[in-house]
Amino acid sequence: MANQEDNAQSLARTALYQLGVELKARFTSFGGWEMPVQFSGITREHEAVRNTAGMFDISHMGKFTLQGKNLISQLQSLVPSDLSRLQPGQAQYTVLLNPQGGIIDDIIVYHQGEDTTGKQRVFIIVNAATTAKDKAWLLQHLDQNQVQFQDLSPEKALIAVQGPKAIKYLQPLVQEDLQAIKAFGHLQATVLGKPAFIARTGYTGEDGFEVMVDPDVAVELWQSLHNAGVIPCGLGARDTLRLEAAMALYGQDIDDSTTPLEAGLGWLVHLDTKGDFIGRAVLEQQKAEGVQRRLVGLQTQGRNIARHGYQILSAGKVLGEVTSGTLSLTLGYPIALAYVPTKLAAVGQQLEVDIRGKAYPAVVVKRPFYRSKNRVTN
Repeated sequence: MANQEDNAQSLARTALYQLGVELKARFTSFGGWEMPVQFSGITREHEAVRNTAGMFDISHMGKFTLQGKNLISQLQSLVPSDLSRLQPGQAQYTVLLNPQGGIIDDIIVYHQGEDTTGKQRVFIIVNAATTAKDKAWLLQHLDQNQVQFQDLSPEKALIAVQGPKAIKYLQPLVQEDLQAIKAFGHLQATVLGKPAFIARTGYTGEDGFEVMVDPDVAVELWQSLHNAGVIPCGLGARDTLRLEAAMALYGQDIDDSTTPLEAGLGWLVHLDTKGDFIGRAVLEQQKAEGVQRRLVGLQTQGRNIARHGYQILSAGKVLGEVTSGTLSLTLGYPIALAYVPTKLAAVGQQLEVDIRGKAYPAVVVKRPFYRSKNRVTN
């Protein structure tokens, strides 16, 4: 017991941790943080986001502010996406790449415009477990004489309000018109009378917003939303929701040994419209020759769930392994993501998954597994 307490004490806690304790949330270790895995139950939380609204404490995510002249052009060399297309108030989901084309992390870049001196301002959200690694990589490759870098991770809280009724619950607490924000749009806003950053982004496959505020404001915002009827949600529902939407989890579905072309993220790679960037040569070669493996969606029969690490088989031969798997609470059947050889990656391909020593049928299906009718588009 003492060791468990010591381990818990070594984990970071967000400003909303105590509220989770009061709500009798179950906690788990995640990316160096002690985070709620569930409050009232994964099924209830999952269904709340799909049907009404749920809220997540995502304050563990890394939060960077960058400012400087020619900032966008400097960032262009670090990602495969063409950031020059971004207008102020727009954001781009993309990836940081290593020289081998592997994914250092998946990130969101928010273009916040420029000041009267011509300095551009960018806000970047990164994964919790890779915050230190990403920070070091950015500082290594950006001209620090031109770019001011600030790590806001420890001093800002972040709450995601997700679901078809997210606006209904969040709007009364926000001065600005949330309906005017397009998908992946963002703005400096006023929440509960205090400064905030709001983006129409999320990790659930539903419409929703991510709100960054000071810790004391986050506590008040969480309590206000809870009192209004928004369901508190943990990492468990966050995982089942994102998997239904086929959104990658860093460290499982993508990592520094997978390229965006292998991971089905080719839409992030803009080879024709931008110049050189780290990893470009590898992606050009893969584009020309084709990738050897692909991340595919799988559906298994009955209640046979293909979990992370389970082997994928064909004619008794091991082809790869499952990266993520769960029972889809929305669809009612098991779903999974896995890397398989490209020649066996076509939709409709029959495969097998080894579940506790027995081979069960699996079929490659189209991704995403679930697509919301409520999501806004640009």
